[in-house]
Amino acid sequence: MANTGEDRLIGSNEVRSRLGGISDMTLWRWLASAEVGFPRPIYVRRRRFWRESDLAAWMAAQAPVARVA
Repeated sequence: MANTGEDRLIGSNEVRSRLGGISDMTLWRWLASAEVGFPRPIYVRRRRFWRESDLAAWMAAQAPVARVA
């Protein structure tokens, strides 16, 4: 069964690209830091994958909260 929509698994290269071209070391640091709260990957045959929905939720949480005047 293929993953579709937001349940799609994406690899580390695509994750890094979506986050503005961050380095693999930056990704590693975010995973090592509890403060950052970056989603944990799923390992398939020693490769890292993230659920697209987890990544989207984390990215939305990083956006600054707009203040209503």
